[in-house]
Amino acid sequence: MSRLGRFFLVLLLAGSSHGAFALKPTLWGSGVRGCAEYAQASTAADAGEPAEYQRYQDWASGFVSGLNLALDEDVLSGSGIDTLMRRTLDHCKANPGDDFFTASMDVVRLLSSLR
Repeated sequence: MSRLGRFFLVLLLAGSSHGAFALKPTLWGSGVRGCAEYAQASTAADAGEPAEYQRYQDWASGFVSGLNLALDEDVLSGSGIDTLMRRTLDHCKANPGDDFFTASMDVVRLLSSLR
């Protein structure tokens, strides 16, 4: 099993009240919001209203920090949060039906050794 697979298995087992019988972990925060909402927040930030965009950036920072700690590596390979946010926006524009978590995770996979 890949390191990413092991990580998500740990999340699955630790985050569920049903233990091994759980089907998926519960996600919270901006990660569960849609790509279209993230694109709107990015547009608003460019227009001088950054509050909603900052929530996405804060969520992404926590998400990446958690992955870094769990996997003991820099999953962005030195690229930084700004790169993650830009590339996630590109992903969202190309895949508006995705949620912010899926878009972010796809970018993390591209930037890191996670598969």
